[in-house]
Amino acid sequence: MASHKDKVFLEKLRRGGSLRTKEPPVITTVNQPRNFQLEEFDIIRTIGIGTFARVCLCRDKVTSSYYALKILEMADVIKLKQVEHVKNEKAILQQIKSPFIIDLAWTTHDDNSLYMLFEYVCGGELFTYLRNTGRFSSATASFYAAEVVVALEYLHKQQIVYRDLKPENLLLDKEGHLKLTDFGFAKILNDRTWTLCGTPEYLAPEIIQSKGHNKAVDWWALGILVYEMLAGYPPFFDENPFAIYEKILAGKIEWPRHIDPVAKMELKTLQDTDGLRESSGKM
Repeated sequence: MASHKDKVFLEKLRRGGSLRTKEPPVITTVNQPRNFQLEEFDIIRTIGIGTFARVCLCRDKVTSSYYALKILEMADVIKLKQVEHVKNEKAILQQIKSPFIIDLAWTTHDDNSLYMLFEYVCGGELFTYLRNTGRFSSATASFYAAEVVVALEYLHKQQIVYRDLKPENLLLDKEGHLKLTDFGFAKILNDRTWTLCGTPEYLAPEIIQSKGHNKAVDWWALGILVYEMLAGYPPFFDENPFAIYEKILAGKIEWPRHIDPVAKMELKTLQDTDGLRESSGKM
């Protein structure tokens, strides 16, 4: 029988999360306003592996500060048709600054790879804590949800839709606060877009139906996140992605008895598939 650790690993793989290993207990990362060089960093070890990128923990030889270096192989980016996503991620991260969003310190490239240097967030993924705990209390879920709201409101004011909210993309810093990471699906958006992207369990109905979607899909995903934090699993799940889509479109949710009535009332907006979120701006 698979161990709890193995089950968490396999679920992350199925949901498209990075295979992030446990990080060392490093205390702080300091952004330095200087022109970095790759030779100025010691690569300590790989802390995350994705489809076409890996993330390494590295130490700045000049300041002894720690950073996370994302390395993308150009050949894989081109082969997997991720060029525009990578360009969008870089452009968006360079123009935003929020305490609840990971900070991009520097980028460069050579003949084979693209490099993105991020602050090192030492607490790891919210996903890991949620799976190890089983579920969060209403107070804990509310705390994390509030920080996500601040991050999303900031992005939306910049006309940016995030489109990939999930526990795997929320990192915890040394003080226990969240930082939104992985902007591969983010996009500057003034009206609507029709791209099908995101994690199946978190997709809004309008994305699945290719009706065109806007920033409201981030508020739908927030509702899914809060439900998952309170229940320990998302409201719509199945081994088959198409079965997940059918459940989302059907809009039927089973409510665990322990979920607070007030939270349940707020989360019932998940069943809104007729545009109420678009008119109200939030779930």
